[in-house]
Amino acid sequence: MARLREHYTKNVLPELMKEFGYKNIMAVPKIEKISLNIGLGEATGNPKLMDGAVNELGQIAGQRPVICKAKKSIAAFKLRENMPIGCMVTLRGDRMYEFLDRLINVSLPRVRDFRGISSKAFDGRGNYTLGLKDQLIFPEIDYNKVEKTKGLNICVTTTAKTDAEGLALLKQMGMPFAAK
Repeated sequence: MARLREHYTKNVLPELMKEFGYKNIMAVPKIEKISLNIGLGEATGNPKLMDGAVNELGQIAGQRPVICKAKKSIAAFKLRENMPIGCMVTLRGDRMYEFLDRLINVSLPRVRDFRGISSKAFDGRGNYTLGLKDQLIFPEIDYNKVEKTKGLNICVTTTAKTDAEGLALLKQMGMPFAAK
């Protein structure tokens, strides 16, 4: 069992039940899935960038990413239908908890001048989205093999009904939110 999942069941669950007054354990919010995306618009001109992005996202997530293709052609961007423009991974279960543990305890503290992440990136339904400027904060990535730094979107989907519940859940899990 993942260390963060154990922390959730032993510490976070009772704390959230007490804080929000839930009567049933099934009503307590939990993390459903984590989605990782890399969008590469530059891959239209240089298809080799996509191979690097797929390899790096696979190393970060621990499973093979899916290549996302363009749905329609856009002449202004020199984009044709079915051209690869990004890649994504959806993590669930123990892999999801392991990734979140590594993100909170290892990767985010490696960001330069890190003072915490914004608590304003909730979508209104308790889901949190985090954007990273480069993938080099993850220790799995070998700095010498990276040809171009790429941005990374991380979306944490929860079963929380409101942003306050989602914020309380992620704070209890150890997410380093910035002090207001």
